[in-house]
Amino acid sequence: MGKLRVLSLSVIAMFYRQNFLLGAGLILLSELCFATMGALVKHLTGTLPVVEVAFMRGLFGLLLLLPLGWRQAGRQTLVSRVPGLHLLRTALGVSALYCFFYALSRLPLADGMLLKMTSPLFMPLIATLWLAERLRGAVWLAVGIGFLGVVLVVAPTGQLAPAALAGLAGGLFAAGAKVTVRRLARSEPTLRIVFWFSLGMVVATAMPLLWHWRTPDTGQWAWLGLMGLFGTLGQLFLTRGYGLAAASRLAPFTYASVVFGAVYGFLFWDETLDGGFVAGALLIGLAGGLALRLRRETAA
Repeated sequence: MGKLRVLSLSVIAMFYRQNFLLGAGLILLSELCFATMGALVKHLTGTLPVVEVAFMRGLFGLLLLLPLGWRQAGRQTLVSRVPGLHLLRTALGVSALYCFFYALSRLPLADGMLLKMTSPLFMPLIATLWLAERLRGAVWLAVGIGFLGVVLVVAPTGQLAPAALAGLAGGLFAAGAKVTVRRLARSEPTLRIVFWFSLGMVVATAMPLLWHWRTPDTGQWAWLGLMGLFGTLGQLFLTRGYGLAAASRLAPFTYASVVFGAVYGFLFWDETLDGGFVAGALLIGLAGGLALRLRRETAA
């Protein structure tokens, strides 16, 4: 009996380890896709309105997902019993996307990608206000360290640019969206979550096009299509990854997008990283991972 118990525990441990490794790999792939999408957004928003680029992101994603959903299992694949959670996830995700695109259009690519990664710093705030969790003082210390890192990156002189504020707001909205995705992943398949997000994005961004539409040329249509492809793949990998392992364990891997963004920024825009950025990025990464880990321990 004792040997059987040890064997069972070993199998369970191997299962969780494999799930963690697969989840981490999917998160890395998703962040590479998001960094690539970010580079395309930065390129496109130089000539096209932000709202139009956001609309095209949702439209191309929807066009890619709709045939896939029908081919897999028909219309029932896309029908959900929790439409309210999908609506909340869409509202938060679209708000985060608007902020993210606006920040990318006006900040260095690595800065924009790093601000997107401030979402773990907002997790304790969401846990306190929404879930009524009581958190230890160490969590708030971690959050303070993280925001000190933000200051080093985007406001070394003490002045925070509007684009940086938008990026921080995007981090707040993204934190809420990630919590909602984690809840949805308990009962909803990956395709359904991403499909309803893409549909909601198209609806939410369609109205402003009446005042901001600018017809893309042939080359811009190609870039827009690639942007939609990488954004959709990133969402699929992200949603599946968070469905395999806890967000607190996967959090460090999400910062890979900052590295990818820095490489793209250097290659295509001659952007370089100074000491303040590196120090700030390290503080944000350390604080974000610590805040999530401490929050998980408190909740347990």
